[in-house]
Order: sequence, then C-alpha cells, then structure tokens
Amino acid sequence: MNEQQLWRAVETRDARWDGKFVFAVKSTGVYCRPSCPARRPRQAQVRYFPAPVAAERAGFRACRRCNPREDPGLALVERACRRIEAGAAARLDDLAAEFGVTTQRLARLFRKHLGITPRQYVEARRIGAFRSEVRNGRSVTDALYQAGYGSGSRLYERAPAELGMTPATYRRGGAGVRIAYSVVECGLGRLLVAGTERGICAVSLGSAEAGLEAALYLEFPGAEIERDDDRLRGWTSALAKQLEGTEPSAELPLDVRATGFQRRVWEELRKIPWGQTRTYGEVARALGQPTAARAVARACATNPAALAIPCHRVVPAAGGVGGYRWGAARKAKLLETEAACSPKS
Repeated sequence: MNEQQLWRAVETRDARWDGKFVFAVKSTGVYCRPSCPARRPRQAQVRYFPAPVAAERAGFRACRRCNPREDPGLALVERACRRIEAGAAARLDDLAAEFGVTTQRLARLFRKHLGITPRQYVEARRIGAFRSEVRNGRSVTDALYQAGYGSGSRLYERAPAELGMTPATYRRGGAGVRIAYSVVECGLGRLLVAGTERGICAVSLGSAEAGLEAALYLEFPGAEIERDDDRLRGWTSALAKQLEGTEPSAELPLDVRATGFQRRVWEELRKIPWGQTRTYGEVARALGQPTAARAVARACATNPAALAIPCHRVVPAAGGVGGYRWGAARKAKLLETEAACSPKS
C-alpha cells in the first residue's frame, strides 16, 4: 500500500487493516491501530509503521484507547488453542462457531500467528500427548484413547506421517533422534531454538509459544522432543543478542537437513556480513549459477533456522524487504536493527 491508501484506511477507521500496520501521530507521540476511535489527526502529522515494535523503536508510545500492541486475532487463536488442549471442541466448525467466526477465518488466523492450520494444531497436540503417554509406560491402546483418538485406525492412519513409524514401533523406542528445545521472549514475539547433540536444527519466530512448539513436532515427526531451557541457554542467548543488535551473528553449530543446493545457498547466506544485504540474483551469481535466483529464493523460504542462517539478509532486486517465512514485518525489523547497530566504515 502507498501512503494515500494507508491514510484512507486510517481516515475511515478500517478495522480490516488492524494488525497489518499502525499509524503514529508526531504531535502527540502516540501510535494507534487503524480502527482507533480517537479523533483523526491531520494527515501531515501521521507516520506509518509495519508493527508496534517499529513504532516504539522510533520513540512513539501505544495508545491507551485502542491498545495497538494487543492483536485481537492472536488473542482469539490463543483462546482457541486452550479449548483444543482442554478437549472441549471436537469439531473445528464447532470451535469457530463458539468464537463467532467462520472456519475459513479461524484457519487464516492460525496460519498467520502459528504458521499451521487448526487441524494441524489438533493433530500435533494429539501426537504429542500420545508420545508422552507411551514414554510414561502406557500401552499403545491406553495411550491412543488417553490422547483423544476415537479409534486405533485413526492413529495408525496418521502414524507414518506424524510418528515416522508405526505406534507399536514407537512404543518400543523407535530410532528417532533426540531434540531439545527452548522458547524465550524477544523483541519480535517468541523465539524457539531446537537442537540435537550435533547442533541447531530449528530456529523459529512467532507470536505464540504453543504454535511454535506444535510446528516443531510437525517438522520432526520421528524425533523424541523435550524442552530443556538450561541445555540450550547458550544458543538462545547468542541468538537473542543477535536479534537485539547487541552482538553480530554468532557462528553456531548447525544440524539441518538439506539438499546439496540448499546447503550451498545457506552456507553462502552465512557469509553475508552483519548489517549488509544481497539480492537473490547476487547470491545465485556467487554460487556460480546466475540463472538460479528463483531456486535461491525457494532455499531461503525453506530455511529452518532463522537468524542462525540469515536468510533475512536476502532481498528482491526491485526493492523492499520481500517475503520471509516468519513474516515480512519481522524481516524489516531485523534489517533495520542490523543496519542501525552495525559498525560504520
């Protein structure tokens, strides 16, 4: 959107744009969501920001009337997650009706804030509960009913995709790797870091802890996953400092699954200096494949380790920040922070 379109959304208090940008008033030092009921300022006094954190970094404070830091969509998703975890809503249609939204809107909000659909979240929670029950010594039959499966056929139908093995094989221990993870608060919401004995296997950014955890289970269906904040404290601290701009990129060990081309792209991304960017075409040329810009973009989009593999430093040649697996607003914030904090020559 250009400034005229942004102003039109502010002028008409268009709630459809809430959560997509905020506007700040230079004369008052306050920023608001587009639908704020307060009196409209003069257009010349208005600045626009992609997210509350950007407005606050520029010195503005949140409006007390519209609470722009609180995302109503995120609050709804968090309440829906709690209902799912409590087993109160067996059908997604019923869950959507309970919160007064359509199933399509509920799905869009889940994808926006958690990166997965409601059905994937339900399945991830069930599989996670099944894992916990069998690790605690329950039989497969007892564990599947305790986890909320109505029949054994439903679990066995999902098992190859979700467990990576049959339930009986999983009950005997399987051959999955051990993954520890930790979730901490950061300036961009929540930061999840996961790793094996060899190194970091996943770093993700999101608005809600539950969604990050569910996505981790979906990403590594055959693994034994446990939370271990103490074990990962060093890695989470290093990445949080990089995110805040207090320290440049740390050379952290990685244990990521990749094709040969993906690995070459990700290794090239780690060479981009702190505070600088490259275009997709420049990365392709650096790899000796000048026509592979689109393939480079796909490799960036599938990067499993935000920050550790700095795909946010790759931007379109046409300008702007481009897409980002964890949200364009977060990418813009990262680039802004690194540019501001990098040493000037």
